[in-house]
Amino acid sequence: MKKGKAYLVGAGPGDIGLITVKGLEAIKKAEVILYDRLANPKLLDFASPHCEFIYCGKLPQRHHLRQENINELLVEKVMQGKIVVRLKGGDPGVFGRVGEEAEALAKESLPFEMVPGISSGIAAPLYAGIPVTHREYGESFAVVTAHDKSKDGKPSLDWEGLAKGVDTIAFYMGVANLPFICENLIKHGKSVETPVILIQWGTFGRQQTLEGTLSTIADLVKKEKFSNPAITLVGEIVKLREKISWFEKKPLYGRQILLARTGTNESALAKKLADEGADVIEFPKWKSERIKLDVEIMGQIESYEKILFTSPESVTDFFQSLLEYRMDVRKIKAYFYGLSSKSVKAINEKGFLAELASNMPHEGKLLIIGDSSIEKNKPNFTIEFGTGDFLITSEKTVDEQFVPIFKRMLEEATLNTMIFPSSGSVSMFVEEVVEKGILSKEEINQLEIHCYGEETYKMATMFGFMTQAVEGNRTNEEMVQSLKLV
Repeated sequence: MKKGKAYLVGAGPGDIGLITVKGLEAIKKAEVILYDRLANPKLLDFASPHCEFIYCGKLPQRHHLRQENINELLVEKVMQGKIVVRLKGGDPGVFGRVGEEAEALAKESLPFEMVPGISSGIAAPLYAGIPVTHREYGESFAVVTAHDKSKDGKPSLDWEGLAKGVDTIAFYMGVANLPFICENLIKHGKSVETPVILIQWGTFGRQQTLEGTLSTIADLVKKEKFSNPAITLVGEIVKLREKISWFEKKPLYGRQILLARTGTNESALAKKLADEGADVIEFPKWKSERIKLDVEIMGQIESYEKILFTSPESVTDFFQSLLEYRMDVRKIKAYFYGLSSKSVKAINEKGFLAELASNMPHEGKLLIIGDSSIEKNKPNFTIEFGTGDFLITSEKTVDEQFVPIFKRMLEEATLNTMIFPSSGSVSMFVEEVVEKGILSKEEINQLEIHCYGEETYKMATMFGFMTQAVEGNRTNEEMVQSLKLV
């Protein structure tokens, strides 16, 4: 029997770019991932298509899985010979209870590794423009839990030591006990005018901040209905934010975008949007499995004069199949076309010139190559491009494991923007989201809807979406730029 192993991994504070290289490697080879609420679910995109996901998220007074159950699951899955990743927000060693999980594994003599992550108490302030140490403002820094295991959850701390001996204090999840915290810091020597900042969803595009002093912040939190997850930072160093705040100045900061997804590859558009400060949720999440190509069509491949690739993935699958079939690509005499600029780029990367489908002549024998979704769209392809043969390279289906993940992401986000990158993305989104009751058409129409190109706009309008912007462009850079101008 294969020997299992556990990796206790820090997912970082939210921005998926802050995951460590070692943490990402563990995710990629995992067979089971037990993940927390504060671990960005987008990290699960990097897992194997066959990986099992188990949600261990916790909310105050509402535990999805209690800690003892998580410990038992870890032990059970490793004993089954699985590579198991326990994915925890921030750093697992900072209020992450990683010690308890490691003890449970060690008790059964099971192998494990601890993989540090970037702690929220350091990262969230930095994304708010505040380093936690500075020679002029503070040379000491403490991380403190804002609740404990006592019945009332109020932390029992060395308040005098914190108030008089530490320049900057980061309280984790301190919203509920904020009045108690402020009262004790003032009582034990901190000035009532000491600056305080709360940073909610730090490093996410939906990051929000609330500033005050020890004497005002509790009332401000109540008035603004500010809630966890949040880091509370106390100290004179908070004043630096006025000079070096940077994250909120990104052009797409505050954009919470739902991006209709059509491919299985990582989205270059989603990355560009995130790089500019947006929070991006992609759905549906697709999985693909290559299938044996139609022997009859492959046997007459040299007879086609035009080959239309419907996705970048279909380009990769087709050329990979040629190698496996030991078929010389020089037998193909056809001109290559792509349904989108991404498909054209994928063809070019294989060393062939290609054009967009909109430039394809009507004359000539046509072969349309794509995944299983082209089957149901045969009538549309025929109307637009004329009669042709169809070659399916892979079976594409929605990864159902991501449906509950998507629903949880929607609960914690406040969407304001919707992007349809292609006409095909509209119909797929309607089928997998609207018709399955995950989001209604009315809810989507409350968002600012953007479309790539006239064809996408027509398709969105046909399905009843109130599109507020028509993008005649074809590049991700132009889409990002157009969002900056709105």
